[in-house]
Amino acid sequence: MADGEGNLRLLGMHMSPFVLRARMALGLKGVSYEYVEEDLFHKSELLLSSNPVHRKVPVLIHNGRPILMILPADPYERAIALAVVQYVDEVWAGTGLDILPADP
Repeated sequence: MADGEGNLRLLGMHMSPFVLRARMALGLKGVSYEYVEEDLFHKSELLLSSNPVHRKVPVLIHNGRPILMILPADPYERAIALAVVQYVDEVWAGTGLDILPADP
């Protein structure tokens, strides 16, 4: 288990490119996590409580806390996917490959 990994869950939907981006980031870092497939027509209580405002995936839950990002109003999906990738890259810095450039 990589340092800082703890209890990590990713709520997603297999067809979402934004969830795929988050899964790829976790894979590049070599971080183990539990993937929870969501039915967006019948949203789980976990999804609704983790992302009560937008009620969308992906949602990354680290040590029982959803990682909430400050997002621009539009477009939601692109912003959240990149925010999750940035979070993974920062929390597991030095583990696996660097995902984002150090100096944008």
